[in-house]
Amino acid sequence: MVDKLKLVLAALLVAAGVAGFYLLSEQALVVRILSVLAGLAAGGFVAYLTDSGRNFAAFAGEAVTEAKKVVWPSRKETLQTTGIVFAFVVVMALILWAFDSLSGWVVYDLILGWK
Repeated sequence: MVDKLKLVLAALLVAAGVAGFYLLSEQALVVRILSVLAGLAAGGFVAYLTDSGRNFAAFAGEAVTEAKKVVWPSRKETLQTTGIVFAFVVVMALILWAFDSLSGWVVYDLILGWK
């Protein structure tokens, strides 16, 4: 129950930051943007204090750790793979065009007799 109240408070803080953006329309744009950022920061901090917030932060940390383990392809491998994909797309387009033309010829010329 307490976590739900904290999440509602976090949402209200974010909404207050956004509302501040519009209520401070006479102020400089920097002040208005800082209002939104302050609301997001305060809301994020309060949301972090919940169990689900801590779980999300742990998940995000683990995701970053896993992303660092990825072995990214070299430029040469990327270009080769992209070339293979483009060639496959062209071949499939030609095959589909041929099948479409053949099926149209069969239906309209042979079966229906339309020329």
